[in-house]
Amino acid sequence: MKRIIKLCSEQYKTASLNLLEKVFTEHENAEEGKLVRRLAEEIRSKKYYVPELELIMVDERDEVIGYAMFSRFHLEEKYTDELLLLSPVAVKTELQRRHISKELIEYGLKRARELGYQAVLVEGDPKNYRSRGFETAANYGIYASEKVQLPHIDCLMAQELVPGGLEHIHGILDYGFYETLS
Repeated sequence: MKRIIKLCSEQYKTASLNLLEKVFTEHENAEEGKLVRRLAEEIRSKKYYVPELELIMVDERDEVIGYAMFSRFHLEEKYTDELLLLSPVAVKTELQRRHISKELIEYGLKRARELGYQAVLVEGDPKNYRSRGFETAANYGIYASEKVQLPHIDCLMAQELVPGGLEHIHGILDYGFYETLS
């Protein structure tokens, strides 16, 4: 199967939202699917959106089979020009375990580095992100607020994009500026 990574241009906006909703509905439930779709729409509408880092993978039929969004992020109103959040990420259910998310994330990390960002945060299953270079964010002094219900401290992870990129970045992660997650 031919796979191509592209920017999520206008022609793919709806298809990418449909993919997100379908995947999260299949793996969680319909409520989660709708929530993740709304989150992507909200990120697109905020000042933290980085169009160069909203990525899709398409197959030979130009169908969206994978999605990853990196957006600017802050900790306690600081670091917005240095720090990114990787969320959401999804791969068409029947195509999972074929390195689609790996390729999208690695491409996004490379592109983020080229754009001058210092580090990326992600919340998720450590098994899915450790092999891509993410470490527990608490190791860098980055913790989730009490409002963020993490199953375990290791589920909030960070990766430096440049050596020492997280040396001066620390604080409390809070999603309060996203209505979808409040």
